[in-house]
Amino acid sequence: MKSRILIAEDHNLLRQGLRSLVSSLPDFEVVGEGRDGKETVRQAISLTPDLILMDLSMPGMNGIEATAQIKRRMPGVKIVALTAYKTDEYVREALRAGADGYILKDASYDELVMALRSVIGGKKFLSPDVSGHLVDTYLHGERAEAKAAPWDKLTARERSILKLIAEGRTNRAAAEFLNVSPKTVEKHRANLMRKLGLRNVAELTLVALESGLIERPGSVSRLFNGTASRVAEDEKEALADWQPGTAPQPAV
Repeated sequence: MKSRILIAEDHNLLRQGLRSLVSSLPDFEVVGEGRDGKETVRQAISLTPDLILMDLSMPGMNGIEATAQIKRRMPGVKIVALTAYKTDEYVREALRAGADGYILKDASYDELVMALRSVIGGKKFLSPDVSGHLVDTYLHGERAEAKAAPWDKLTARERSILKLIAEGRTNRAAAEFLNVSPKTVEKHRANLMRKLGLRNVAELTLVALESGLIERPGSVSRLFNGTASRVAEDEKEALADWQPGTAPQPAV
């Protein structure tokens, strides 16, 4: 009997390529696709796959949060994280969320097949580059933990907001996506920037890039043009919410 796989990837070409590769294997069957975290969670509940190949850098709800939600509801589903990032923070968070495997996007076809078959067989799988780095981290655990401490202090909600803001969403747009009030987003945003020692949205975006929460834009100019427009939009929102008799609050 073939193992049923759900592929979660926001890039159309890559998702179609992965589908073709997996479908060519005699022991796997692709039963669905997800283009973002929310859709992947819905698809997982509806299709009950045996394994999910999960891109971690998807818009809105990322793959780590989607992994955690799926594992809470369906602990028996196997999940292989697929990402271009191998930073300690990203690997740790994916494993904590419940990922059974972690493979890099520059891996070979044979390595991808090995990862899928290992995980579906009940084993864990980490790309060699990642596993070697983790061993070094544990051998120097005290130093690594001290280095990662600020990131580890963020709550799941703060990380979600960091990702949404870095993607270019205003406080109001992030609030609508998370079904919370703009004031709640502003509070979490101020807290996460304080914890990470950040001063502006440009620094927040760079942290998200380095941590693998978002993918690198095509050019530096696009990054900073987007940052400037976000700051301006948030300032407009702050003025729109201003009440007479109080001092308007500047955007963080």
